[in-house]
Amino acid sequence: MIAKCTIMPTKSLSFKQKQSIRVSKLLFKSVSWMMGISMFIFFTSCSNDAKELKALKNMGPQPTVDSIYIVKYLSTTPKFKEQTDWAKKFYKERDFKLGWFKDHQLVPQAEEMLNVIKKSAEEGLDPKDYQIKDFDKLFAELKASIKDSSKYITMEKEIDMSLSATYFVWASDYYRGVVVPKENKEIEWDVKRNKIKLHKALLTVLGERESKYSYADFKPLHEDYSRLKIALANYRKIQAAGGWPVIPSGTKIKPGQNSPTVDILYKRLLGSTAKADTGVHTVYDENLVSAVKQFQAQNGLKADGSLGPETIKFLNISVDSRIKQIILNMERWRWIPKSFEPDYLLVNIPEFKLHVFEKGQEKFDMRVIVGKTLNSTPIFSDKMEYVVLSPYWNVPMSIITKELAPKLASDPNYLDHLDMEVVTNKGAQVDPSSIDWSSVNEKNFKYILRRRPGPKNDLGDVKFIFPNSQDIYLHDTPHDELFSQAKRGFSHGCVRVEKPIDLAEYLLRNVPGYDRSNIMNTISLRKEKHVSLKQVLPVYLVYFTAWTDKSGQVHFRDDIYGHDKTLAQQYFN
Repeated sequence: MIAKCTIMPTKSLSFKQKQSIRVSKLLFKSVSWMMGISMFIFFTSCSNDAKELKALKNMGPQPTVDSIYIVKYLSTTPKFKEQTDWAKKFYKERDFKLGWFKDHQLVPQAEEMLNVIKKSAEEGLDPKDYQIKDFDKLFAELKASIKDSSKYITMEKEIDMSLSATYFVWASDYYRGVVVPKENKEIEWDVKRNKIKLHKALLTVLGERESKYSYADFKPLHEDYSRLKIALANYRKIQAAGGWPVIPSGTKIKPGQNSPTVDILYKRLLGSTAKADTGVHTVYDENLVSAVKQFQAQNGLKADGSLGPETIKFLNISVDSRIKQIILNMERWRWIPKSFEPDYLLVNIPEFKLHVFEKGQEKFDMRVIVGKTLNSTPIFSDKMEYVVLSPYWNVPMSIITKELAPKLASDPNYLDHLDMEVVTNKGAQVDPSSIDWSSVNEKNFKYILRRRPGPKNDLGDVKFIFPNSQDIYLHDTPHDELFSQAKRGFSHGCVRVEKPIDLAEYLLRNVPGYDRSNIMNTISLRKEKHVSLKQVLPVYLVYFTAWTDKSGQVHFRDDIYGHDKTLAQQYFN
């Protein structure tokens, strides 16, 4: 018999009341789920016979553990041993009381966690990695020992410890990553660390602590991850159905043309429509051209509807490869901090795009140019502090020695042609003819060679500084024509932005005297001007080659620096 209850507005409830309702729901859910499972019904249903209830009641208080027991027990299982620190913190936090038992009976969260682990393939994880203990066997042994209180209490402690360690093994992968960048030198990812405290997360799971994060429901922390998870499920359905057809290489079709390949293209891009249509398609019609354009846009190609070699190459990437790509990018979301700041900038390098976020929502975006393969833009995060209007460009030493010094050795006045000058570290002018350019190297060159502000300056009219050891920053460029390219890896590592004045206006919007008109006037003076932001702004340079937008469309990009390949070797092995 199930009692009826009155639903109360959750906002008016206390934390303890919320937890009580949540546990009641979990208990009801557990009882329903386990109606046919004899081992679990003992722990969660209300049908224990009177003798068993009496035996449990006579066992006295719940047992406790101590640090020595924790270390000793976890040391017997290699995967558990790795979680010893988390376990010690967890049990110390609760005065070494057991976490998964109440009145000598398992709490509903145990079943919920084990059920989540069974489904971990949906997260791109392997359920076998977390099936370290045979809990069905342990639960059966526990039930069998109910008349032996000493053995029962021993089993309680072992099961409790195993459940906690299993959670930490799973949660470490799920919330922190299978491949942790700071523990693996081959993974180039220096973004601010994800500092999840797993022992606190487990306290949240067990209803003993409140958190704004979704630990209690075993859910991901980022919406972007959740959307990729849906994409993974959809692509696996395609995989189970046999994948998609291959477009013959060398195919070239223009809109309106007839070709036997058109029917294959229909099945590839309009599969659901094609299934309902029993006819054979031979004309590259407007409907299919539109589908090709959408596919090109989602894959970072020029969306012109032309079916050329590049588009065919992307169409023929196997569904198996796309599934792995989705999983790798889900993994990267585990490395990201639990939450972003309300306002921040994010550059997704493979996407060649800068996103500006304000109050957690995207305000605007713009195209960017990133480093070429040999001068890859690093993946890291920092905080933007100031904007430089009419900047000087300090010429890198590599360019001085390899390109400029040989020319300047024969003609020091060549610098005037380049609108460049030599200065000391304090900015004093140096006569270029006083320097022996034929012997210049990094050790003996004590000056700065720089290009003056103006139309020839490599940094354009503005640069955006977030001080970092790698000397990476955002900046303008005099070569606006490069932004029309679909793939924009042209720089020496820094990030060139498509709309620098728009970005400067936005960043300086709270700085008195720097509206758009004043910014342009300052630039026209061709004198370098540093303007500090009212408040430092986090900047994230990240590397995602797959993501799903809010409409559910999946986007893929080339692995321009080979980071997917490196991560795949670590993750799938």
